[in-house]
Amino acid sequence: MGKIAFLFDGQGSQYAGMSRDIYENVKEVHDFFGVAEAIRPGTLTQMFAGSEEELKQTDNTQPLVFLSDIAAALALRAGGVHPDAVAGFSLGETVALTESGVLSKEKAFKLVCKRGSLMQEAATATKGAMVAVLKMDKKELEKACKKYEVYPVNYNCPGQIVVSGEEKKIEKFTAFLDEQKVRYAKLAVGGSFHTPYMKTAMEGLKEELRTNKLYNINKSDIPIYSNKTAKCYPDSADEMIDTFSEQVVSSVQWENTLLNMDKDGVDTFIECGPGKTLAGFVKRTLPKARIFSVTDMTSLENTLKELEKDA
Repeated sequence: MGKIAFLFDGQGSQYAGMSRDIYENVKEVHDFFGVAEAIRPGTLTQMFAGSEEELKQTDNTQPLVFLSDIAAALALRAGGVHPDAVAGFSLGETVALTESGVLSKEKAFKLVCKRGSLMQEAATATKGAMVAVLKMDKKELEKACKKYEVYPVNYNCPGQIVVSGEEKKIEKFTAFLDEQKVRYAKLAVGGSFHTPYMKTAMEGLKEELRTNKLYNINKSDIPIYSNKTAKCYPDSADEMIDTFSEQVVSSVQWENTLLNMDKDGVDTFIECGPGKTLAGFVKRTLPKARIFSVTDMTSLENTLKELEKDA
């Protein structure tokens, strides 16, 4: 067997009750969720019983999905499975900072709360929307994006690119897609993320990480792949801060990230968090890869059982 990578979910995969059984059955998860609840009172009530609208609000979504992502990672580690590399999709990159040793779990949770708040403010200033466009030629899509003043932001896998922008411009763009009979799906997110509309959030993150003495940026213990570059994070603290902060205004180069991980010897990918979307991206990008998703105790136990066969 080659290397194992943990992949961490982003916004859009959230649902009420996510990770509850892992929280109830894995001590390490239970203990850390208690720390998170103390930092952000009401978090667990939202996570386990929040309404769809409440969970969709960015300043709620980000800390909640962070916890679901890290719950799966902690449970895997408790079961003896450790990653050789990590990557996180959008907000999932914050979890990747934790799993690679750049930040402690507590500090990363505080950071994702700040990130969610900053991005919520930016999203409120400009009402936005995001749609996943399916099986459209990349160059034609990028050309249409320029025409309708929207942005191709998530290069997920072959045949799927997410477009983001102002809500009214996205409506005109999707009307064009309808005319062209191109399939698309609206995403359950509350803003035009990974666009220039997030500039204030980027600036806020840079200021937070550079001026708040709470954060001590460490060199990563294992490779962490950047959404912005699809390559491994740089080593210097200043460059790491820029890479992380600028991610919110940059496109997510997920397909290239997976291809680079494959080139670097990763052949087993474990999606950590509430969804199975990233596993689907891996399957479409790297058909020969071995893929698992850990969302609850059943999927955790099945994954551990399969990986034990390699021991």
